[in-house]
Amino acid sequence: MSEASAKSLDDVRASIVQARALIFDVDGTLAETEEAHREAFNTAFAEAGLDWRWDRALYKELLRVTGGKERIRAFDVSRNGASPQLSDPEVAELHRAKTKLYAELITNGGCSLRPGVHALLAAARKRGQSLAIATTTSRANIDALLTVALGKDWAQRFVAVVAGDEVRNKKPAPDVYLKVLSELNLPGSQCLAIEDSGNGLASASAAGIPVLISRSAYFSDDDFSGAAFTIDDFTFISDEPDHNVNA
Repeated sequence: MSEASAKSLDDVRASIVQARALIFDVDGTLAETEEAHREAFNTAFAEAGLDWRWDRALYKELLRVTGGKERIRAFDVSRNGASPQLSDPEVAELHRAKTKLYAELITNGGCSLRPGVHALLAAARKRGQSLAIATTTSRANIDALLTVALGKDWAQRFVAVVAGDEVRNKKPAPDVYLKVLSELNLPGSQCLAIEDSGNGLASASAAGIPVLISRSAYFSDDDFSGAAFTIDDFTFISDEPDHNVNA
């Protein structure tokens, strides 16, 4: 490792340790969940008799739209213009079916936490830092993932958990982060948001929270110029070799 990258790594560690609270995004940040989401969407479409199928390239574009129901609607409108195929109740029902399928995939071992995340959470708890979640995904999706990854009592580890359907506006709006800050009773400057996307970066930054980006599979080429740090993964938490940090 070069001297410059070693210094950057020390800066990342210091930023994590000095924060009074760590606020995590979920999809792409805690775990690479997007392929499980994509599979669940496609299965739900097939079971509903729709001739829709989202490949990886299309899904990457659709991920710019935050929220599953919003993503379905955006795709419907892109295909059918002002006369979408599905009504709002049908979109909601389709999304409920997709959420159930996603939970089944996760329960059956369809996804695990990203390398280093377990160590990051454990180290933060040992230091007495508050942990929180600010995400656009649903509470049901959070529960499906973290019940498998952390156990049925996972919620006891987090002081605040705010899902996308619990605020008026989803990311890149700051609503989820502002609600988390209110529940933590902390200013943004004393927290660190951990994100993987440009939308997440914009959301946390608008709430006055510095951001650590961990690049994920679908958002690796987003513009992260406003982030405090950008890393490839969290393996450095366990002092594992071959990590790459870009300050």
